[in-house]
Amino acid sequence: MNCWEFKKCGLEEDGKNAATKGVCPAYPDCGTSCARVAGTLCGGTVQGVFATKLANCMDCDFYTSEHYQR
Repeated sequence: MNCWEFKKCGLEEDGKNAATKGVCPAYPDCGTSCARVAGTLCGGTVQGVFATKLANCMDCDFYTSEHYQR
């Protein structure tokens, strides 16, 4: 399962929020390892590179799920 499916954010191509917020940089190739991708959204806020967003990711229900590939 990809992060946009798990989180239901609508930021995948043609998703419900893609027209207003843009397509997530994790789409389409990094949906199971989104923490490694710079510029993803968390709570509507653009996150930086992995080193600066790791603390936020560690609190993410997708990151801690069995769907995230480490």
